[in-house]
Amino acid sequence: MQEEQEQRPIAGAKCFATTHWSVVLAARDVRSPEAEDALAQLCSCYWYPLYAYVRRRGHGPPDAEDLIQEFFSRLLQKDFLRGVQQERGKFRWFLLAALKRFLVNEWNRQNAAKRGGGQVLISLDATAAENRFHLEASDGVTPEKLFDQSWAVNLLEAAQEQLRHEYDLGGRSATFEGLKIFLSGDEAALTYAETGKALGLSEGAVKVAVHRLRQRYRECLREQVGQTVSTPGEVDEEIRHLFAVFSG
Repeated sequence: MQEEQEQRPIAGAKCFATTHWSVVLAARDVRSPEAEDALAQLCSCYWYPLYAYVRRRGHGPPDAEDLIQEFFSRLLQKDFLRGVQQERGKFRWFLLAALKRFLVNEWNRQNAAKRGGGQVLISLDATAAENRFHLEASDGVTPEKLFDQSWAVNLLEAAQEQLRHEYDLGGRSATFEGLKIFLSGDEAALTYAETGKALGLSEGAVKVAVHRLRQRYRECLREQVGQTVSTPGEVDEEIRHLFAVFSG
């Protein structure tokens, strides 16, 4: 049997020099096209937790979608960044605080016709978002906790997609599809031996491949979290917090 040959991407510490949120923070006094693009990309990745928060606050699906679009319209067109402090530079904090200010101070339901000026700032899959909201929301979860839980799920999904893309680029799509059932660490539907038979690998090769897959997955997660904080030192703190919201 052919043994699995891993070509692991190198995860360098220098990734924090070019993270999206670092670019936004660096340009918060004078907005630059790079900062605007970085902010728009972050918003595109993490709009669902905002949607879940607004829905949990009691707004119906159409209103929640309109509110999020209008929020992004104001966020991306006005200078919201001047008040952001470097020492509190987590994108999650900034985004939720800005949304709360928007909901309390700036939204007028009577201006529905003016929402976003007819311009779509962020592409929202409202149907998928609503289906996900019904799966995730429960009576005992506050809007803030649901926001954090959704944020954590988004990060996990983004890390898995990054990992999938890396395997695709390496011509190992089938390997990823066969091994991804072991990513969570929970009991998988197939054994290593059964998976190896399907992939043409020995059981030992599958064990090694799963170990490397999980290791790279953790690195991808750290890279995804790194995009939303301003310094490397905040990554572990952010990961601990986001996973803690699922317990207790």
